[in-house]
Amino acid sequence: MVETTGPARKVWAPWDDADNKPFVRIEGVTKKFGDFVAVDNITLDIFEREFFSLLGPSGCGKTTLLRMLAGFETPSDGRILLDGEDMSRVPPHKRPVNMMFQSYALFPHMTVEKNIAFGLKQDGISRDEIGERVGRILALVQLGKFAARKPDQLSGGQRQRVALARALVKNPKILLLDEPLGALDKKLREETQFELMNIQEKLGITFIIVTHDQEEAMTVSSRIALMDQGRVVQVATPSEIYEAPNSRKVAEFIGEVNIFECRVDSVEKDCAHLESAQMPCRVRTARSLDARPGDTVWSAIRPEKMVVSLTPPGDLSVNCIAGEVWDIAYLGKLSVFHVKTDSGLMVTVTQTNRLRETERTITWEDRVYITWSANAAVVLRD
Repeated sequence: MVETTGPARKVWAPWDDADNKPFVRIEGVTKKFGDFVAVDNITLDIFEREFFSLLGPSGCGKTTLLRMLAGFETPSDGRILLDGEDMSRVPPHKRPVNMMFQSYALFPHMTVEKNIAFGLKQDGISRDEIGERVGRILALVQLGKFAARKPDQLSGGQRQRVALARALVKNPKILLLDEPLGALDKKLREETQFELMNIQEKLGITFIIVTHDQEEAMTVSSRIALMDQGRVVQVATPSEIYEAPNSRKVAEFIGEVNIFECRVDSVEKDCAHLESAQMPCRVRTARSLDARPGDTVWSAIRPEKMVVSLTPPGDLSVNCIAGEVWDIAYLGKLSVFHVKTDSGLMVTVTQTNRLRETERTITWEDRVYITWSANAAVVLRD
């Protein structure tokens, strides 16, 4: 494990340290509902203090997996270990975990303070300790001045923080979050993501979040497990899963991407050359491939790694496509260009708006040239 010094955030990767044992171990877990397989033979290691995301489309099994961690569902096969202890026979209320639901499930007749204290009272904690713990957690989530209010007197973001405080006040070893920000508007959701990260870092609790929002997962996570049809298709850090997807399915789910079907023309020590019926040019990559000439592969290029210009480059034969601007989306800080190439393929390019919108030089129906560097493309085998 490597750590930086000074005010910078820690560079932290316990999953790369062979001496570190996982805090959560999911071993060959399958969950069936009749003939339907919701979770299909998943094995995952999650480390202490991670902010780990289960990401995927609706129905991929991520919430079912979270509910098995909480003890609300029982695996059909496999087992779940928390801090080395098999949870098979441990009921939900005795597990060192707490769960924050999407609906928040606050008691409308109770004040913020009483909502947060409810679980502690149920556990028979003394009044003095309850007061001390509730006061501390109210300060952490910045709700001290709202302690006497009821949920209907709070904004959506404040109710979300009450639910978070109620889950954290019991000092769980693991906090499970099921789409916790889904009810918030975009701006508030983005602000709350950073609040969650700061709270998690201060408390040192392991957070496991379920979300279908890729931007949310990319923002908060130490690592992401991308799920599809009950299986995990890739586990990686946000940067790794974006820059080095292991399949077309992952590349297409995480962010925008242009994917071209290609044939391997030649492979050298530090580069490869591809040909594609979809493009008139050759595609040159800055890395070698474990492939042979004639193999079918796919070249995946992110829109922001392409450059669109009215001026043709010096060499049109390598990493260059010509076409007509079909559509433009102006998003303030960047513009999205949809370019219909001469072969009929639609390619997406994003470009930072360094000039004012009224000074933009590229417009609809312009003939343009799209280029990219040799290290921009990721070559995928499936």
